[in-house]
Amino acid sequence: MRLHAHACAFVLLCASSLPLAGCGSSSPAAAAADREAAIVVTAKGFEPKALTAKVGQPVTLVVTRKVERTCATEIVIKDYGIDQPLPLDQPVKVTFTPTKPGKVRFACGMDMIAGEIAVQ
Repeated sequence: MRLHAHACAFVLLCASSLPLAGCGSSSPAAAAADREAAIVVTAKGFEPKALTAKVGQPVTLVVTRKVERTCATEIVIKDYGIDQPLPLDQPVKVTFTPTKPGKVRFACGMDMIAGEIAVQ
């Protein structure tokens, strides 16, 4: 049974150090295909600021900007050539597959507001 995206966001907010696998179904094949993490842009920046993922497993960030006055009007993941606009109150899906362990930084276009994904 697949969890609703809002349930995944709650799980990630409460336990962002856990692998994203908890947001999928109980079957291993479906879990690998359902790696979505909800991120909200607020006055505090990207929330949550820290996520985890696994090498070789696609990750989809669903980013929703909730504030007008922020420099985080786009999400940039330099390591993967991603630069995606974030329109106000519209969820934007950004998908990539981590290719090596370590930290993957995501930030606003000015690189002032940021977060990271710990890839294992």
